[in-house]
Amino acid sequence: MQKSLLLLFLLFTSSIIQAAPAKATFAGGCFWCMEPPFDKVEGVISTTSGYMGGSEANPSYKEVSSGKTGHTEVVQVLYDANKVSYQQLLAIFWRQINPTTPNQQFADIGSMYRSEIFYHTDEQRRLAEASKQALATSKRFFKPIVTAITAAGDFYAAEGYHQDYYQKNPYRYKFYRSRSGRDQFLDRIWGEGEH
Repeated sequence: MQKSLLLLFLLFTSSIIQAAPAKATFAGGCFWCMEPPFDKVEGVISTTSGYMGGSEANPSYKEVSSGKTGHTEVVQVLYDANKVSYQQLLAIFWRQINPTTPNQQFADIGSMYRSEIFYHTDEQRRLAEASKQALATSKRFFKPIVTAITAAGDFYAAEGYHQDYYQKNPYRYKFYRSRSGRDQFLDRIWGEGEH
């Protein structure tokens, strides 16, 4: 009787307890442009714009923009690994950036706009390195792939007005994006609408 009750309890609680979401962090230039591609993927729970890779605690946008803190703009993705894989997120990431430009993404110049993959586990590191090698081998780009792959450090969420900027300010976002040269470049490399 006690074993039956224990088994019933374990079955009940295991159906309630869900695995914690997995975390992925990508730097691809302006974080406003990095949220939308991930937000539309089934299995992505949330995206948060923020800063990583620098030395100062709790940096502000103004401080990061100065280039003195060493941070880069990132998007941190929480996702359900049962619905979307890290490899799928990597594929999305590579289709949003120019991986051949150090300290620059399109119109945005400076180390705070560098492209970088911040891994949270050894498995993420392995998969990121494999995806980078596959992209280099594909010869899709005529220059070397310079995107760094780095252990994740402290993540600092950006100020509230940066979160979901593309939804809160759709006209300003579309104007910025069209003027940045991002879509024109990505259309040329991947094909129109393929990024």
